[in-house]
Amino acid sequence: MKRIGSFFKDVVREMKKVSWPTKKELTRYTITVVTTVIVMTAFFAVVDLGISSLIRLIP
Repeated sequence: MKRIGSFFKDVVREMKKVSWPTKKELTRYTITVVTTVIVMTAFFAVVDLGISSLIRLIP
């Protein structure tokens, strides 16, 4: 039981050392990630449609 308490104390101590992003940074990072996901999704959708079309041409 003592080891569990020590573990959580260490976790709290380490979490205080973390450099948390500001609200502005977090918003910027979130927009970047969402935009990247949308672009990659569109890219792979187009590639998938192209490959599917090529496969349908094969008799």
